[in-house]
Amino acid sequence: MNPRSRPARLGLVGLTVIGIALAAAGCERARTIEIDIRYSHFEQAALSVPAGVPIRFVIVNRDPIDHEWIVGDEGVHQRHRTGTEPIHQSRPTEVSIAAGATVETTVTFERPGTLAFICHLPGHEVYGMIGRLTVTGR
Repeated sequence: MNPRSRPARLGLVGLTVIGIALAAAGCERARTIEIDIRYSHFEQAALSVPAGVPIRFVIVNRDPIDHEWIVGDEGVHQRHRTGTEPIHQSRPTEVSIAAGATVETTVTFERPGTLAFICHLPGHEVYGMIGRLTVTGR
C-alpha cells in the first residue's frame, strides 16, 4: 500500500460517513421546481412540496410583460391585492420577474397546508394567474 494514498482514503471515508449522518438526520439538498409563465398563466398551476425541505424555485417569464410570484396564505394575498409594492426583492416568497427574465428563490415551508401563488399586478389575478401549492408532511 502506498503510504501517500492512505490519508486520501481516510478523508474520503470520513466524508462518506458525514454524508450518511447528515442524510440520516434529515438534512436534504434543495429540490428544484421550474415554473414557466406563458400567456399570463403559470403553466405549473398545481404543485406539491414536502414540509421542512428547501425548495429552489426557478421561475421563467416567457411573456413580453412583467409578472410577480407571491406565495402565501389568504392574508398575504389580501395585503397584496390592496398594496402598492411594485417590486419584491427581500422576501423569498415574493419575487418580481421582468419580461423574458428568469429568477430563482429558495423557500422552506415549515408546516403542511395549502397556499396560493398569485401574480397581483393589475388584472393578472382576475385573468387567472393563480396556482396552488400543497405542502405535505414529511
